[in-house]
Amino acid sequence: MINVRRAVVADAGEIVRLRGVMLADIDQMAPAPGPWQQAAREVLHRRLAEPADLMAVFVVDDPGRPGVLAACATGTIEQRLGGPGNPDGLTGYVFNVVTEPVHRRRGYSRACLEALLDWYRQRGVGKIDLRASPQGEPLYRSLGFVPTVGPTLRLSLPVASGRH
Repeated sequence: MINVRRAVVADAGEIVRLRGVMLADIDQMAPAPGPWQQAAREVLHRRLAEPADLMAVFVVDDPGRPGVLAACATGTIEQRLGGPGNPDGLTGYVFNVVTEPVHRRRGYSRACLEALLDWYRQRGVGKIDLRASPQGEPLYRSLGFVPTVGPTLRLSLPVASGRH
């Protein structure tokens, strides 16, 4: 049995470390250390402690190394305006689903993601989006995620330095 638990603020550093593992898999090289790590830790410290409960991270501890995480899955809830397909407008977004390479193929990411989906269900979130890597797509499809229709566009604006 896989022991999944909800992450706490003290897990922030490990969650950011696992994010680096995921980014290295996507980009085929480890991300350079930098301000992104501190910024991510700050977001996790703030969001995991907030009473609004709009972000959750579910984790599996490394069975052989106390204080080290083997896997995680992160999700947020956003309140959008409702529409015919989502009357209350609650929308979930899944990201940062990753398992440490030495622990892959053991069901850890699946267990974390299933716990995250239960968290969404308990909060009445019926629409959940994610962006899938080719490696993760079979897992997501097996849990019921399907491709969406319609174009997705993105604009990257320059951010003023010192913004918080």
